[in-house]
Amino acid sequence: MTQNKQTIHVIGGPTPSGKSACALEFATKYDGVIINADSMQVYDGLPILTAQPSAQDKALCPHLLYGALHPNESCSAGNWKEMVEPIIHALLCDGKTPIIVGGSGLYIKALVEGLSPIPDIPQDIRDAAGEKQRELGNPNFHAKLTKRDPVMGARLEPFNTARLVRAWEVLEATGKSLSEWQDIPPLSPPENWEFHITLVMPERDRLYDRCNRRFEWMLENGALEELEDFNNKIQRQEINENALLAHALGVDPLRAYLNGELSREKAIELGQRETRQYA
Repeated sequence: MTQNKQTIHVIGGPTPSGKSACALEFATKYDGVIINADSMQVYDGLPILTAQPSAQDKALCPHLLYGALHPNESCSAGNWKEMVEPIIHALLCDGKTPIIVGGSGLYIKALVEGLSPIPDIPQDIRDAAGEKQRELGNPNFHAKLTKRDPVMGARLEPFNTARLVRAWEVLEATGKSLSEWQDIPPLSPPENWEFHITLVMPERDRLYDRCNRRFEWMLENGALEELEDFNNKIQRQEINENALLAHALGVDPLRAYLNGELSREKAIELGQRETRQYA
C-alpha cells in the first residue's frame, strides 16, 4: 500500500446480522466515526422500527447520517453519495477513520465503485411509482416491471421494494432502463481512498432467529408508540403517505394491527416473515 492511501472501513451484511456491533468494535480500534449506509435509517421518524443505534451506542462514538432526513425527502444512492463524500473527506483530514455501515448494497456500491450519472427523478414521478407499488403489491409490481423492463425485472428480487420502485421511476422519468444508465462508466471515488470491506454473515438459522427476536424487542421498546405518532403525522399531512419510510420493514402489518385489521399475533408473524425474507 502506498503511503498516501487513506483507509475507509465498510461493514456490510443482511439485517440484523450484527453490523452495528462490529462497527462499534472498529470505531474503538481505529479511532473511527460510524456513518450510516442504510436507506431507511437515514430518515427521521421511526428510529426503533428501522433499528437505528441506541443512545448508549451513540454515546460510545460519533454516529453520522442516522435520522438525518425528513421522511418526505428523497434519498437515492446518488443523494446519499453526495452527502457522505464530504463527510469522509473531513474525517480523513482530521485523522479519523470513516466506518461505513449498513445494509443498502446500492449505497455502498455507489461509494466504492462510483455511480452512473442518472438524472434526478422529479418528486411527482417518485410518488407515483411508490403509489403504484402499494396498489399492486410487490409480486404484481415486479411482474409489471418485468414486462416493461425485462433486464431489470430479471435482476431484482420481488421483495426488494426500494430497488423495484427505483427501476420503475427511472424508466418512467427517462424512458430508459436503469440497466442502460448503469452501463455508463461510473464517476469513481478518489484514487487514494482504500476501502477495507468486512461482511457480517451469520448462518441462516441464526440470522432468522435474530430477525424474530429483534422484531419482538422493537415492540417491547416502543415501536408501536412511535408508529402511532408517525401515523398521526401522516394524518396531519406532515408526512407524505407515499414516503418510503411509511413502508419500512414491519410497518405495514403493524399499521394494520393499529387499525384493527390484524391481530397482534398475526401482525408480529407477518412483520417477522417480512424481515426474514428481506434478510
